[in-house]
Amino acid sequence: MRKAFIILGSVVLVFLLAVGGYGFYLYKSVQSTVDSEMHAPLERTTTEKRDIEVDMDEQDPVSFLLLGVDADESTTGRTDTMMVVTLNPNDESMKIVSLPRDTRMEIVGRGFDDKVNHAYAFGGPDMAIATVENYFDIPIDYYLTVNMEGFKEMVDSVGGVTVYNDSSFDQSGYTFDEGENFLDGDQALAYARMRKQDTRGDLGRNDRQRQIVAGMIKEGASFSSITRAESILDAMGNNMLTNLQFNEMVKLQQNYLGARHDQETYEIEGSGQTIDGIWYLMVPEEERQRVSGELRAHLGLDDDSVVVNDEEEENE
Repeated sequence: MRKAFIILGSVVLVFLLAVGGYGFYLYKSVQSTVDSEMHAPLERTTTEKRDIEVDMDEQDPVSFLLLGVDADESTTGRTDTMMVVTLNPNDESMKIVSLPRDTRMEIVGRGFDDKVNHAYAFGGPDMAIATVENYFDIPIDYYLTVNMEGFKEMVDSVGGVTVYNDSSFDQSGYTFDEGENFLDGDQALAYARMRKQDTRGDLGRNDRQRQIVAGMIKEGASFSSITRAESILDAMGNNMLTNLQFNEMVKLQQNYLGARHDQETYEIEGSGQTIDGIWYLMVPEEERQRVSGELRAHLGLDDDSVVVNDEEEENE
């Protein structure tokens, strides 16, 4: 069974958007650790998809690409899970789009179409970001990656999560009954991995992953002890990489706090097709444009604020 897991980078947003009091003081006190262990800048300096760089001081809407890496380290491997997250502090809302790993699209920098989860393996976060930006026609301001072990550690760091299961199933030695289930890290990983018993396949798995994200946001927002904050911080430092710097994390906590209260999730949909012996998820152009429009509207983008290159125009 291929590894399938939720993007734990979401919990960085949990920590930054939900933590306050002792937890935030603790985070600020270890600024040098955060910047040295978690910070991994991109090769690019700006995105062509914005005319003006995002300004967190002005509370501009901001976007993230969250990457779950199928490897022991956050710096290599394919991305089994990808999510685009946008935050709009003006209406205090968050949108999360799950991008199935087998979605066929142009891999920017390679010049051919392939599964989107290959972009990170080919060119790291820069290529993954460029590919997703091109596909959804939006800027991606920041990225976060997390490895498999980070998933379990992060769930445990918030004390576990509560999910609601639509139908009972067994997975990895655990039984998940229909109804409310409280999960520790190992159980949450098994819950998120199950796909074959679900008639919805990847769509059902992605829904369970989003449940876990929501559960971690709820638990992360409720803690107040220094011990719990230390646990979350350790899990982040051990398993995550991001181009966010500490001062930007501080601005997120100060200016985007309310976005966690109104969450909306989207699932990009398509149908399977085998090309040259390889199975892909083919997304209709109307569906791509629908999701693109939702994200662009949430980011407050005008029609003339996104640069469309000549190659894109020729392909339309």
